[in-house]
Amino acid sequence: MGNKHTLRLLRKYGSEGTNGSITYEGEHICHTIELPDCNNIKRISCIPAGEYKLEKIRYRRHGEQIGIPHVQNREGILIHAANNAKTELLGCIAPVTALTGEGTGNESGKALAKLKALVYSLWDMGGEVYLNIR
Repeated sequence: MGNKHTLRLLRKYGSEGTNGSITYEGEHICHTIELPDCNNIKRISCIPAGEYKLEKIRYRRHGEQIGIPHVQNREGILIHAANNAKTELLGCIAPVTALTGEGTGNESGKALAKLKALVYSLWDMGGEVYLNIR
């Protein structure tokens, strides 16, 4: 078994959305936007805080994505590009370059590319990658 690598997602909860930032070994990687915390209700809420193992998931439509497969009572949770949680997310986590409001940000594609590069390089080294949300 390879090394265990943990990315940390520190969240700030708001009524309109959940904002956060992902760090790895103390270094800022990107900001994040998610839906507000609505008790893990499918398609309406962000996922609960906790530690999740990240896995590569391939979709016909979206290609390869970073998935968060083991979320209680949820399925199909991904880390993917979006600039507005309310209109573009159903419980997934979107990396953004800068936060512009509660649940909104910009240059999501750029932030996702940076996050993907990091996670894929850790996977390529044979490690397991976890996301610790708090």
